[in-house]
Amino acid sequence: MDLLDRKILDCLRANARQSASDISKQIHLSVSTVIERIRKMESSGLIKSYTVVLDEKKLGNDVTALMEISLEHPKYYEAFTDEVLQNPHVISCYYLAANFDFLLKIVCRSSDHLEEIHRWIKGQPGVSSTRTHYVLKDLKNIYSAAPPLDETPQE
Repeated sequence: MDLLDRKILDCLRANARQSASDISKQIHLSVSTVIERIRKMESSGLIKSYTVVLDEKKLGNDVTALMEISLEHPKYYEAFTDEVLQNPHVISCYYLAANFDFLLKIVCRSSDHLEEIHRWIKGQPGVSSTRTHYVLKDLKNIYSAAPPLDETPQE
């Protein structure tokens, strides 16, 4: 991946629906070159998928919470992750090396709904403790961890 690929990715992150023609104008490459580079990034797996960013509140999900989960023993890992992956209200799940095992991002309708989800999680085999952080405001969420263009990629 070079600087031109990173410029293309920045354009796609800003608007994944824009045409290769629009991208080519922004970064001063031919349309065919932009298309070829995008296809290579897709086939290599660098670009996993395209998505939309939704306004959760307009969908009726007024509550976002981050929940720390600790398991009693690693033998519960598979069963716990299988259940979490099935729950549509858990929109992110991270397995961590920390004082707790997992960090979940949860979106739901209300604090009562969050309580239901919390009880469901506490009821999963092997869950020894939880800590829930109620999100007051989503200030930044870029959905991608690619560094800004002004940082030189490590090779």
